[in-house]
Amino acid sequence: MTNTKIKPELNGVAETMLLTFYARAQYSKSPKHAFYDAKAVELVERLDYDFSRASKDTAMGSGTIARTIVFDELVQAFLQQHPDATVVNIACGLDTRVYRMDNGQCIWYNLDLPETIHVRDQIFQEQGRISTVGKSVLDPTWPEAIARRGTMLFVIEGLSMYLQPEEVAQMLRIIHDNFENAYVMLETTSPFWVQKQSIEKSVQETGAVFTWGVNRFSEMQELAPGFHGVKDDNILRGMAKLYPVYRLVSWVPLVKNMAEKILVFQKD
Repeated sequence: MTNTKIKPELNGVAETMLLTFYARAQYSKSPKHAFYDAKAVELVERLDYDFSRASKDTAMGSGTIARTIVFDELVQAFLQQHPDATVVNIACGLDTRVYRMDNGQCIWYNLDLPETIHVRDQIFQEQGRISTVGKSVLDPTWPEAIARRGTMLFVIEGLSMYLQPEEVAQMLRIIHDNFENAYVMLETTSPFWVQKQSIEKSVQETGAVFTWGVNRFSEMQELAPGFHGVKDDNILRGMAKLYPVYRLVSWVPLVKNMAEKILVFQKD
Protein backbone atom coordinates (compact mmCIF):
# COMPACT_ATOMS: atom_id res chain seq x y z
CA MET A 1 0.00 0.00 0.00
CA THR A 2 1.41 3.40 -0.99
CA ASN A 3 0.82 6.78 0.63
CA THR A 4 -0.31 8.38 -2.63
CA LYS A 5 -3.28 10.69 -2.14
CA ILE A 6 -6.57 9.43 -3.61
CA LYS A 7 -9.00 11.99 -5.01
CA PRO A 8 -12.52 10.48 -4.96
CA GLU A 9 -14.74 11.55 -7.86
CA LEU A 10 -18.12 11.04 -6.19
CA ASN A 11 -21.34 12.92 -5.66
CA GLY A 12 -24.84 12.39 -4.31
CA VAL A 13 -25.44 9.27 -2.22
CA ALA A 14 -22.01 7.85 -3.10
CA GLU A 15 -20.31 10.92 -1.65
CA THR A 16 -21.96 10.46 1.75
CA MET A 17 -19.61 7.53 2.40
CA LEU A 18 -16.76 10.01 2.79
CA LEU A 19 -18.67 11.93 5.47
CA THR A 20 -19.38 8.85 7.57
CA PHE A 21 -15.81 7.57 7.13
CA TYR A 22 -14.51 10.88 8.46
CA ALA A 23 -16.97 10.84 11.38
CA ARG A 24 -15.75 7.41 12.48
CA ALA A 25 -12.11 8.45 12.18
CA GLN A 26 -12.60 11.58 14.27
CA TYR A 27 -14.64 9.78 16.92
CA SER A 28 -11.98 7.09 17.24
CA LYS A 29 -9.51 9.76 18.33
CA SER A 30 -11.72 10.63 21.30
CA PRO A 31 -10.34 9.26 24.59
CA LYS A 32 -13.79 7.90 25.51
CA HIS A 33 -14.53 6.10 22.23
CA ALA A 34 -16.87 3.09 22.48
CA PHE A 35 -15.24 1.60 19.36
CA TYR A 36 -11.95 2.31 17.64
CA ASP A 37 -11.94 2.38 13.84
CA ALA A 38 -8.22 1.87 13.27
CA LYS A 39 -8.59 1.66 9.50
CA ALA A 40 -10.46 4.97 9.29
CA VAL A 41 -7.89 6.71 11.49
CA GLU A 42 -5.06 5.27 9.41
CA LEU A 43 -6.50 5.93 5.99
CA VAL A 44 -8.58 9.13 6.16
CA GLU A 45 -5.41 11.15 5.53
CA ARG A 46 -4.96 9.37 2.19
CA LEU A 47 -8.12 10.98 0.79
CA ASP A 48 -7.80 14.24 -1.08
CA TYR A 49 -11.17 15.59 0.02
CA ASP A 50 -12.44 18.66 1.87
CA PHE A 51 -13.88 17.28 5.11
CA SER A 52 -14.70 20.70 6.57
CA ARG A 53 -18.45 20.20 6.06
CA ALA A 54 -18.40 16.86 7.84
CA SER A 55 -16.40 18.28 10.75
CA LYS A 56 -19.14 20.86 11.43
CA ASP A 57 -22.15 18.55 11.03
CA THR A 58 -22.82 17.32 14.57
CA ALA A 59 -26.15 15.70 13.67
CA MET A 60 -24.62 13.58 10.90
CA GLY A 61 -21.59 12.70 13.01
CA SER A 62 -23.58 11.68 16.09
CA GLY A 63 -25.98 9.56 14.08
CA THR A 64 -23.13 7.82 12.27
CA ILE A 65 -21.36 6.95 15.52
CA ALA A 66 -24.52 5.80 17.29
CA ARG A 67 -25.57 3.49 14.48
CA THR A 68 -22.03 2.13 14.21
CA ILE A 69 -22.07 1.20 17.90
CA VAL A 70 -25.39 -0.65 17.62
CA PHE A 71 -24.64 -2.30 14.26
CA ASP A 72 -21.30 -3.53 15.65
CA GLU A 73 -23.14 -5.05 18.61
CA LEU A 74 -25.75 -6.77 16.43
CA VAL A 75 -23.29 -8.09 13.83
CA GLN A 76 -20.89 -9.36 16.49
CA ALA A 77 -23.73 -11.19 18.27
CA PHE A 78 -24.78 -12.76 14.97
CA LEU A 79 -21.25 -13.95 14.20
CA GLN A 80 -20.92 -15.41 17.68
CA GLN A 81 -23.93 -17.59 16.86
CA HIS A 82 -22.92 -18.23 13.25
CA PRO A 83 -19.10 -17.92 13.10
CA ASP A 84 -18.83 -19.27 9.55
CA ALA A 85 -21.58 -17.06 8.11
CA THR A 86 -21.32 -15.18 4.84
CA VAL A 87 -21.86 -11.44 5.30
CA VAL A 88 -22.82 -9.15 2.43
CA ASN A 89 -22.27 -5.52 3.40
CA ILE A 90 -24.59 -3.66 1.03
CA ALA A 91 -23.76 -0.04 0.16
CA CYS A 92 -20.50 -0.57 2.02
CA GLY A 93 -18.84 2.70 1.06
CA LEU A 94 -15.65 2.88 3.11
CA ASP A 95 -17.11 0.92 6.01
CA THR A 96 -14.48 -0.94 8.04
CA ARG A 97 -16.69 -3.10 10.26
CA VAL A 98 -15.19 -6.31 8.92
CA TYR A 99 -11.83 -5.36 10.43
CA ARG A 100 -13.44 -5.10 13.87
CA MET A 101 -15.69 -8.14 13.48
CA ASP A 102 -13.48 -10.62 11.60
CA ASN A 103 -13.28 -13.92 13.48
CA GLY A 104 -11.04 -15.69 10.99
CA GLN A 105 -13.92 -17.84 9.69
CA CYS A 106 -16.60 -15.62 8.16
CA ILE A 107 -16.67 -14.66 4.49
CA TRP A 108 -17.32 -10.97 3.92
CA TYR A 109 -18.37 -9.28 0.68
CA ASN A 110 -18.38 -5.48 0.46
CA LEU A 111 -20.86 -4.46 -2.24
CA ASP A 112 -21.42 -1.00 -3.69
CA LEU A 113 -21.61 0.95 -6.94
CA PRO A 114 -18.64 0.50 -9.31
CA GLU A 115 -17.39 4.06 -8.75
CA THR A 116 -17.48 3.54 -4.98
CA ILE A 117 -15.69 0.20 -5.15
CA HIS A 118 -13.06 1.83 -7.37
CA VAL A 119 -12.22 4.17 -4.48
CA ARG A 120 -12.46 1.40 -1.88
CA ASP A 121 -10.16 -0.93 -3.83
CA GLN A 122 -7.47 1.74 -4.04
CA ILE A 123 -7.49 2.05 -0.26
CA PHE A 124 -8.14 -1.46 1.10
CA GLN A 125 -7.07 -3.82 -1.71
CA GLU A 126 -9.35 -6.56 -0.35
CA GLN A 127 -9.21 -10.16 -1.54
CA GLY A 128 -9.72 -13.69 -0.26
CA ARG A 129 -12.20 -13.98 2.63
CA ILE A 130 -12.79 -10.22 2.44
CA SER A 131 -13.58 -9.01 -1.07
CA THR A 132 -15.55 -6.44 -3.04
CA VAL A 133 -18.38 -6.49 -5.56
CA GLY A 134 -18.80 -3.43 -7.77
CA LYS A 135 -22.48 -3.52 -8.69
CA SER A 136 -25.70 -1.73 -7.80
CA VAL A 137 -27.81 -3.59 -5.28
CA LEU A 138 -30.66 -3.13 -7.77
CA ASP A 139 -28.73 -5.05 -10.44
CA PRO A 140 -30.27 -8.56 -10.42
CA THR A 141 -26.91 -10.09 -11.39
CA TRP A 142 -24.96 -9.15 -8.24
CA PRO A 143 -25.82 -12.40 -6.39
CA GLU A 144 -23.76 -14.24 -9.02
CA ALA A 145 -20.65 -12.74 -7.42
CA ILE A 146 -21.44 -14.31 -4.03
CA ALA A 147 -19.67 -17.64 -4.34
CA ARG A 148 -19.96 -18.73 -0.72
CA ARG A 149 -23.48 -19.58 0.49
CA GLY A 150 -24.83 -20.96 3.79
CA THR A 151 -26.05 -18.79 6.64
CA MET A 152 -26.30 -15.34 5.08
CA LEU A 153 -26.32 -11.95 6.78
CA PHE A 154 -27.11 -8.85 4.74
CA VAL A 155 -26.10 -5.59 6.43
CA ILE A 156 -27.76 -2.55 4.86
CA GLU A 157 -26.58 0.65 6.52
CA GLY A 158 -26.94 4.21 5.27
CA LEU A 159 -28.85 3.34 2.09
CA SER A 160 -32.59 2.77 2.42
CA MET A 161 -33.40 6.40 3.23
CA TYR A 162 -32.19 7.37 -0.27
CA LEU A 163 -34.34 4.77 -2.06
CA GLN A 164 -37.90 4.84 -3.31
CA PRO A 165 -40.25 2.24 -1.76
CA GLU A 166 -40.27 0.21 -4.99
CA GLU A 167 -36.46 0.16 -4.94
CA VAL A 168 -36.46 -1.14 -1.36
CA ALA A 169 -38.85 -3.88 -2.49
CA GLN A 170 -36.62 -4.70 -5.49
CA MET A 171 -33.51 -4.93 -3.30
CA LEU A 172 -35.21 -7.29 -0.85
CA ARG A 173 -36.74 -9.37 -3.65
CA ILE A 174 -33.28 -10.00 -5.12
CA ILE A 175 -32.06 -11.19 -1.71
CA HIS A 176 -35.14 -13.36 -1.17
CA ASP A 177 -35.04 -14.99 -4.58
CA ASN A 178 -31.32 -15.80 -4.59
CA PHE A 179 -30.41 -16.80 -1.04
CA GLU A 180 -31.65 -19.29 1.52
CA ASN A 181 -31.22 -18.89 5.27
CA ALA A 182 -31.06 -15.12 4.80
CA TYR A 183 -31.04 -12.60 7.65
CA VAL A 184 -31.25 -8.86 7.02
CA MET A 185 -30.23 -5.94 9.23
CA LEU A 186 -31.68 -2.84 7.58
CA GLU A 187 -31.18 0.71 8.80
CA THR A 188 -34.21 2.89 8.18
CA THR A 189 -34.80 6.50 9.02
CA SER A 190 -37.91 7.79 10.72
CA PRO A 191 -40.46 9.46 8.46
CA PHE A 192 -39.88 12.49 10.70
CA TRP A 193 -36.33 12.87 9.37
CA VAL A 194 -37.46 12.50 5.77
CA GLN A 195 -39.35 15.74 6.40
CA LYS A 196 -36.58 17.36 8.50
CA GLN A 197 -33.51 16.19 6.59
CA SER A 198 -32.11 19.70 6.17
CA ILE A 199 -30.68 19.36 9.70
CA GLU A 200 -27.85 17.21 8.28
CA LYS A 201 -26.18 19.99 6.32
CA SER A 202 -23.20 18.02 5.01
CA VAL A 203 -25.48 15.35 3.53
CA GLN A 204 -27.67 17.99 1.90
CA GLU A 205 -24.65 19.59 0.25
CA THR A 206 -23.76 16.34 -1.54
CA GLY A 207 -27.13 16.44 -3.32
CA ALA A 208 -28.35 13.25 -1.60
CA VAL A 209 -32.03 13.35 -0.59
CA PHE A 210 -33.95 11.27 1.96
CA THR A 211 -36.95 9.73 0.22
CA TRP A 212 -38.24 6.89 2.42
CA GLY A 213 -38.50 5.85 6.03
CA VAL A 214 -40.40 3.58 8.43
CA ASN A 215 -40.29 3.01 12.17
CA ARG A 216 -40.94 -0.74 12.32
CA PHE A 217 -40.92 -3.84 10.13
CA SER A 218 -44.71 -4.11 10.21
CA GLU A 219 -44.86 -0.83 8.25
CA MET A 220 -42.86 -2.30 5.37
CA GLN A 221 -44.19 -5.86 5.20
CA GLU A 222 -45.77 -5.22 1.80
CA LEU A 223 -42.28 -4.37 0.52
CA ALA A 224 -40.77 -7.53 2.01
CA PRO A 225 -42.99 -10.53 1.18
CA GLY A 226 -41.39 -13.79 2.21
CA PHE A 227 -39.68 -12.26 5.24
CA HIS A 228 -40.75 -12.08 8.87
CA GLY A 229 -39.65 -9.65 11.53
CA VAL A 230 -37.14 -10.72 14.19
CA LYS A 231 -36.42 -7.47 16.03
CA ASP A 232 -37.21 -3.77 15.68
CA ASP A 233 -34.13 -2.06 17.09
CA ASN A 234 -32.86 1.51 17.11
CA ILE A 235 -29.69 3.51 17.68
CA LEU A 236 -30.60 4.96 21.09
CA ARG A 237 -28.14 2.68 22.91
CA GLY A 238 -25.46 4.21 20.76
CA MET A 239 -26.70 7.74 21.41
CA ALA A 240 -26.58 7.05 25.17
CA LYS A 241 -22.88 6.20 24.80
CA LEU A 242 -22.33 9.65 23.34
CA TYR A 243 -24.82 11.60 25.43
CA PRO A 244 -25.78 9.92 28.75
CA VAL A 245 -28.96 12.02 28.97
CA TYR A 246 -30.45 9.66 26.37
CA ARG A 247 -30.59 6.97 29.07
CA LEU A 248 -33.27 9.04 30.77
CA VAL A 249 -35.44 9.62 27.70
CA SER A 250 -34.89 6.59 25.45
CA TRP A 251 -38.14 5.01 26.67
CA VAL A 252 -40.23 8.03 25.61
CA PRO A 253 -42.36 7.03 22.57
CA LEU A 254 -41.64 10.27 20.70
CA VAL A 255 -37.89 9.82 21.13
CA LYS A 256 -38.08 6.17 20.05
CA ASN A 257 -40.11 7.09 16.96
CA MET A 258 -37.62 9.77 15.92
CA ALA A 259 -34.55 7.54 16.37
CA GLU A 260 -32.92 5.81 13.42
CA LYS A 261 -34.05 2.17 13.27
CA ILE A 262 -32.22 -1.08 12.62
CA LEU A 263 -34.84 -3.61 11.55
CA VAL A 264 -33.82 -7.25 11.76
CA PHE A 265 -35.79 -9.74 9.70
CA GLN A 266 -35.40 -13.21 8.22
CA LYS A 267 -36.48 -15.10 5.14
CA ASP A 268 -39.44 -17.40 5.85
